[in-house]
Amino acid sequence: MHLPDGIVPVQMALAGYGGAGLLAAVALSRIKQMADPSAAIPRAAMLTTVFFAASLVAIPVPPASVHLVLAGLLGVMLGWFAVPAILVGLFLQAVLFGHGGLTTLGLNGLILGLPALLSFGIWQVGGTRWPDLAALCAGCGAVLAAVAIFAGLVLAGLPVALDPAAERAALQAFALAHIPLMLAEGVIVVAVLRVLRRAAPYLLSYG
Repeated sequence: MHLPDGIVPVQMALAGYGGAGLLAAVALSRIKQMADPSAAIPRAAMLTTVFFAASLVAIPVPPASVHLVLAGLLGVMLGWFAVPAILVGLFLQAVLFGHGGLTTLGLNGLILGLPALLSFGIWQVGGTRWPDLAALCAGCGAVLAAVAIFAGLVLAGLPVALDPAAERAALQAFALAHIPLMLAEGVIVVAVLRVLRRAAPYLLSYG
């Protein structure tokens, strides 16, 4: 779920950098307020690696292909650290493998960073009382939110020469292809958090 270079107007790409920069600034400000921000750095580095690798693997789901997003998992496990982790992972994907784009790095950061924070909020609200339900909603909700933001940006940046109806039909097919992924990521977050709550609950604290 990456916007490649050239798919949106330059002004939208610049606005994406502005939005991602603001989001990163807020995240870093929240991180600095933690009692021991450095304690979460190894966890953030590990999950950045997982995000970087998993997002490169395309899974064919006709009529499109999808890849793991993992924004929900990063949001639940990293909290505000998820924003810089996602931006670093996206930058490395764009530079090393051409996955996504450098001009659209800001927009891609918003596409995945905002859903990660949504998942963080869901877990904060419901994780104590209804851990499995909150984990499922965090995983599914992150994919749903990312698809919605992606589709909105594509439609907003649609060139006048393209047929809007055809583009909307393509986006509908794209969204439908992500329904199995949405459910799968919800199950992944539930399974991972079940293990962590028993074996390493400290990994679900944010300092």
